[in-house]
Amino acid sequence: TETSLTLLLAVIAIAVLFDFVNGFNDAANAIATVVSTRVLSPTKAVILAALMNLAGALSGTAVAKVVGTGIVDTDSISLITILAGVAAAALWVFIASRQGLPVSGSHSLLAGVAGAGVATAGFGVLVASGIRKVLVGIFVSPLIAFLGGYLIMIAISWTFARRTPATVNNLFGKLQIVSAAAMGFSHGSNDAQKTMGIISLALFVGGRIDEFYIPLWVIFLSGTVMAAGTYAGGWRVIKTLGVRIVKMRPVNGFAAESGAAAVIETASRLGIPLSTTQAITATILGQGATTRLSAVRWGVAGHIVLGWIFTLPACSLVGAGLFKLLDAVL
Repeated sequence: TETSLTLLLAVIAIAVLFDFVNGFNDAANAIATVVSTRVLSPTKAVILAALMNLAGALSGTAVAKVVGTGIVDTDSISLITILAGVAAAALWVFIASRQGLPVSGSHSLLAGVAGAGVATAGFGVLVASGIRKVLVGIFVSPLIAFLGGYLIMIAISWTFARRTPATVNNLFGKLQIVSAAAMGFSHGSNDAQKTMGIISLALFVGGRIDEFYIPLWVIFLSGTVMAAGTYAGGWRVIKTLGVRIVKMRPVNGFAAESGAAAVIETASRLGIPLSTTQAITATILGQGATTRLSAVRWGVAGHIVLGWIFTLPACSLVGAGLFKLLDAVL
């Protein structure tokens, strides 16, 4: 029907916008240190981040399948459910950003869809195996990332203890090209897949595909949009921060980026959706803890916890409320 087509297009539009903003806000983080150390020119750094995001997005669909079929039972929901969930995520991220509360767009999306699903068909609609993966991504991955950043920095310190700081900085300045590329790839492999999963879920529920799978055009759309967002966002980061970007030395940036990339990429292959922002933040905190515990910005860690506490219930409630509203109107 015309209404279902309109709803489907609305879901795709919001999902694509979510994908672009995700690339715009997150993916340029990986190139900041490479530009600040002048290892890469701004132009080369932005292109590297965009291309690696696209490559990562095209590398698999494990996370997309969990997002599409592992959160709510596809037979029990409607397009209104999906629209409410995606809209709730977009709304919550916008409100939280305005209030200065650091939240994960990924967590917001998953919680919004879950909340809208419960409002549609009760708690039985939730898929236990997928919800477990989401909870692992939320609560376990930052702890592993923190430990990873800590251990990588310790290993580097031991290995290069007798080298001069200039030698170490020169070496890791170049290695940062590799770690920044890995970070961009892993971001695309996890975050772009969430958009793929939502669009494919909408296509299936809307009757446009007979069984759930990730169509090739959806993979390319999600990857290309995220790469475009990365390209646009990369310029924003460089323009805003110039060469005063990071106080970390190249070796610190390498430890943080390589640790985060390893955690995110492992999660992507296991089909675990997680917050890439929280992963890189946790590895930065972890490598910082090798100096002394007071060097870690525990206020940042506190903000991550605040994001956890508020995002899941808030987005679930907003998703449920939007479903009730849209269901009544449509």
